Amino acid sequence: MSIVSRFKALSDPMRLRIIHLLLHMELNVNELVAVLRTGQSRVSHHLRLLAVGGLVTHRRQGLWTFYSAARDGEGGTFLKAVRSFLKDTPENQADLEAAQRVVTQRESETTRFFDNIAEDWDALRHEIFGDLDLASLILNTIPSVDTGVDLGCGAGDLVPLLLRRCRRVIGVDNSPRMLESAHRRFQSQKGAVDLRIGGLRHLPLRDGEADLAIIHMVLHHLEEPVEVFREAHRVLKPQAPFLIVDFLRHDREEMRQRYGDRWLGFDREQIHAWLRQSGFSSGSLKTIGLQKGLEGFFLQATKIDMS
Repeated sequence: MSIVSRFKALSDPMRLRIIHLLLHMELNVNELVAVLRTGQSRVSHHLRLLAVGGLVTHRRQGLWTFYSAARDGEGGTFLKAVRSFLKDTPENQADLEAAQRVVTQRESETTRFFDNIAEDWDALRHEIFGDLDLASLILNTIPSVDTGVDLGCGAGDLVPLLLRRCRRVIGVDNSPRMLESAHRRFQSQKGAVDLRIGGLRHLPLRDGEADLAIIHMVLHHLEEPVEVFREAHRVLKPQAPFLIVDFLRHDREEMRQRYGDRWLGFDREQIHAWLRQSGFSSGSLKTIGLQKGLEGFFLQATKIDMS
């Protein structure tokens, strides 16, 4: 790839706006169309030219394709060199604000989805898990600790299980109706169960407050899973275990509508890479057979003591 083709890829005002956005966040074509207020064919054309110049990368998830600015290789090195020239002009700042609104709307839609299906959650969950004995797998893995935290606790299905290993369980969720269900369920256990409303990218916990964390079938609903890993690292004590249960990559596009999924599962390598970036060492990944031809995974990571 010649230096000329890279400069040529940035020689258009619209492509400069796109690359400025993609340096800050990952977006799909429809989201870029909404932010830039232009046609889909025009956005796709500019993305192709940026890709030819090696300046954007993409990942495919079913029918959706997500784009981000190149971080590695020659394209990433080139963008690092020119990034300081991509000033936060009023137009670029307006683009970022519009993109943040798109992301916020997406997160609100996820919250509304779980509010709407709160009463039907047990039935929906059984469609995927069937009679799987996940409890034994978790109990045989986690130690007895003082404080455990369930990230994305929903109606509190895992809380009774965690109370068998934790003196106190903190449940965090951003769906008010899900938490209402959990409050009704554990109203007689207020000393042992602490339910907190909040987003997983900004957890309502102090640094090092938890001795154990679990995130169970939540990652695939999230915008940026790696941000949740970083937050989990912040709220955990050194050497604390972090358990992750979710889908392996699949192609069941209909799950976006039925279950509100954003990611169609994850590659093993991606999960391990995110954990390393976030300050965890990860153990072996165990596969779990699920319903509907799906496959899940169970993984225990450990917060690395950086002191």
